Amino acid sequence: MAESVEKIILGVDPGTRFMGYGVILVQRGNISVLQYGVINVSKYATQELKLKKIFERIIGIIEEFSPDEMAIEAPFFGKNVQSMLKLGRAQGVVMAAALSRQIPIVEYSPKTVKQSVTGNGNASKEQVASMLDHLLKMKLEPEMFDATDALGIAVCHHFHGNNIMATNKGTKKGWAAFINENPNRIK
Repeated sequence: MAESVEKIILGVDPGTRFMGYGVILVQRGNISVLQYGVINVSKYATQELKLKKIFERIIGIIEEFSPDEMAIEAPFFGKNVQSMLKLGRAQGVVMAAALSRQIPIVEYSPKTVKQSVTGNGNASKEQVASMLDHLLKMKLEPEMFDATDALGIAVCHHFHGNNIMATNKGTKKGWAAFINENPNRIK
């Protein structure tokens, strides 16, 4: 299958108070940012209303940019079961919004995103944002870590190749495949 000349990727960093999103355009291997930001749902009183607002805002972003694919941060295990349940609901709402528009979804662990963007799976949010500044050739707003994390998720998806079916099947292959798929990132 021939590589697409142009692709729009929506990256989402789910949250129950603040949800980051980033939309990138990839043209012939070059990445440009179309939009990034934070959806603030902390002002809404009930979980149901928060989920409704998340769904509506994600649908709005999808309708505005018509992404070809969505990359989302995968759930992680924490100690607070209630927080994990609420986060899972937020992730589900985001995924439902994408699925309602037939947009394929790929999940990446936080460690995979950090590894893909910085080369260090334990990188800090500041390190991810700094590397994204360099990769995207723009100065990102440092206080918007939820949004820069979402851009990192979208960039990670791009770095993992253009074959979404291979990504969906979990064929993450390690450094050798990463180097083969990203020769322009090796110096």
